[in-house]
Amino acid sequence: MRPWTSALRLFAVPMAVVALPALSTPLRAQVQGPRCNGTVLHLTVQERGDTRTDRFRFLLRLEAEGSKAAAALEQLNGRLARVRTELRPLVQGDLEVPAPNTFPIGQSQSPDRYRASTTIRGSVSRSKYDTLIQRAGRLPGVRLQGMTSLASVQGQTELEERLLKRALERGQSQAARTASALGLSKVKLLRIDQRSQPATRGLAMAATAAPRFRPGEAPLPTGSLSLTLDYCLS
Repeated sequence: MRPWTSALRLFAVPMAVVALPALSTPLRAQVQGPRCNGTVLHLTVQERGDTRTDRFRFLLRLEAEGSKAAAALEQLNGRLARVRTELRPLVQGDLEVPAPNTFPIGQSQSPDRYRASTTIRGSVSRSKYDTLIQRAGRLPGVRLQGMTSLASVQGQTELEERLLKRALERGQSQAARTASALGLSKVKLLRIDQRSQPATRGLAMAATAAPRFRPGEAPLPTGSLSLTLDYCLS
């Protein structure tokens, strides 16, 4: 006689969930286990946590205006040159500057002004965090649109390990309680489907000359982990 098999589906969700911007493609990993001669329990466990900020990724918007499109571009080029001169000593790695956009402002039929704009991206260390904000706030045509807290490679790895351990412990505990409620005594993990997001945290900011900004007061990098777990209860 073939053993009787049934399936249960439960969801274990954390009490507090913080929304995060989608910043990267989730990492996926699967571990296949043996077949179950009993009751299969499906669990989805989600964990979130934070880690120390290692550096920041910033986003600036740069604009200029002129009576003609060419004049707006010329002013934009001059302002961009000053931004590079002021910020390059503070930046880790290279600046990212895409091609500019130029468009008329005012009356659409006969515009008398044109605006040119582009964005500037880069990374800055914790020690240069406030300095970059202050300098950007004093540059003409520059708006600081956001800072994103980033974790170090070691911090990211440690966070992922911590979230994985917590998720597995919660899944095992939930499976044991379910088995007990069914009058069963054995719990065996069959399969793991893991999805995780790297530790990043963004915040919108307006660049001003004062007061001073402290990197320790910025939101911490926050990562997430989701596990789909299959257990065999018998």
